[in-house]
Amino acid sequence: MSVQAAGSDVRQRILDTSYDLFVDRGVRQVGINEIIRTAGVAKASFYSYFPSKDDLILAFLEQRKDLFTIGYLSAEAQERADTPEGRLLAIFDIFDEWFRARDFRGCPYIRALLETGPNDPVGRASAGYLREIRDEAEQSAVDMGLVDPREFAESWMILLQGTIVAALGTGYSSPGRVKNLGTMLISSHRNT
Repeated sequence: MSVQAAGSDVRQRILDTSYDLFVDRGVRQVGINEIIRTAGVAKASFYSYFPSKDDLILAFLEQRKDLFTIGYLSAEAQERADTPEGRLLAIFDIFDEWFRARDFRGCPYIRALLETGPNDPVGRASAGYLREIRDEAEQSAVDMGLVDPREFAESWMILLQGTIVAALGTGYSSPGRVKNLGTMLISSHRNT
């Protein structure tokens, strides 16, 4: 094994360890010493890959995008439906499965944004990932020929984010109800 590969393994071990901790407890509730201890790496090794905790958090958010947002959510929606509308609505079925998972802890982007605020580098990055999701919804609206795709995408994001927050304990009870709201939102942006 090359030195670079061994180093990559250490970096990935730190990132994997922090991923689980950050998803479970949030980015500000987990300390660097806990990550170092749990990953089983030396402090110097940690800092050689991640000069600051924010650097690690930013890498975590990028990994979350690759693994969950693109690697799972988008791929699963593509698998379940062959139209832009179908893919948008499939998200609610996927969300329902995610919400019912024993380890569901909400959206790390929303959580990190709330923990750090919009002016913090982590908060700005989190907001950026949420904007990417909004932009995908806007492109779907364009593909469907909806009226005012930007307005649709903004409203769609309110629905998605509200559903996630509700699933954390404020009132989510039915994927059908949320899917109906999504259908109504799509219908309200169709040419009549």
